[in-house]
Amino acid sequence: MRIEQRERAHATTVVAAGLAACLLMLLAGSLLIMAAHAPVWASWLALLQGAVGSRIAISEVLTRATPLALTGLACAVAFRARLWNIGAEGQLYAGALAVAALGTGWLPVLPSGVLIVLLLLVGAGAGGLYLLGPALLKRFMNVDDIVTTLLLNFVMLLLVSLLIQGPMRDPMSLGWPQTMAVLEAATLPPLMERTRLHTGLLIALTCALLTALVEARSSFGLQRRAVGLNTQAARFAGISTTRIVVWTALWSGGLAGLAGAVEVMGLRGFVSGDLSPGFGYTGVIIAMLARLHPAGVPLAAFAVAALSVGADTMGRAFNVPSYMADVIVALSLFVMLGTTFLLSYRIKR
Repeated sequence: MRIEQRERAHATTVVAAGLAACLLMLLAGSLLIMAAHAPVWASWLALLQGAVGSRIAISEVLTRATPLALTGLACAVAFRARLWNIGAEGQLYAGALAVAALGTGWLPVLPSGVLIVLLLLVGAGAGGLYLLGPALLKRFMNVDDIVTTLLLNFVMLLLVSLLIQGPMRDPMSLGWPQTMAVLEAATLPPLMERTRLHTGLLIALTCALLTALVEARSSFGLQRRAVGLNTQAARFAGISTTRIVVWTALWSGGLAGLAGAVEVMGLRGFVSGDLSPGFGYTGVIIAMLARLHPAGVPLAAFAVAALSVGADTMGRAFNVPSYMADVIVALSLFVMLGTTFLLSYRIKR
């Protein structure tokens, strides 16, 4: 038996692989539900009902999917150029912290629209600059970007903890460590009445569309793909790899920082230690589920958010552990990686 690379996967093979992946994920999830001593069919129905069964449920899924789509885009953008950004969590907090620092009255009085745009740019800039350091270390000193971006997550979390319990602590928070709330003029408008859904969803979708267009229709996107496929060949062809690395870092980190800005300005209003339940790390999974394609990231983010929100309903109905959704998402990633391998390679006798 040997493994050989396919020249091109047939359309029928691609469809069959996708269906097989879905069936394997459902089978694995069903086995986990059975292990929890819950009825399989009724549990899946409860999960579906909790995710899309009502107006409130759909709004909660879309609200959860908004930061996930942005962090997923951040990882997809970086991975396509072989910049292994595992630090979207830290970049998210960098963007959120920058918005909290400037959005609480430090800026001069501005119209609401101008203030919102300015703070979004500030959040994106903070996230981009936080990734720029590891990217330059990789480019000029060959420092492992996986290690540096991962470790900088903990540095940022410790910095946030220091600031929200010290100089940026809200004196009116009754002892709870958090920053002051951003001005009402800096709050993102709601999208649906009597829900938490806000216009950050439109920002995430716009970013996904623009990212897909840049990747597919611009010379910069072509150069990024060339650098991602073979850095040495791209440099030999006259492509400035340093320029690609710098702009990719600013772009990827900016998307993650924008996720933090949107979360503060649209949902929380302030920065606290539990602002993100791991949106940055989940963004890695979402990027891989979307196969690094920007157009597929919002769909993958919606699916992961639906599993997370629906799992709460399933847990309340049948006493299934709420972290079942995380396990199912992780299993779906392994299944997707397996099917991707079989689409690219074949096992031949």
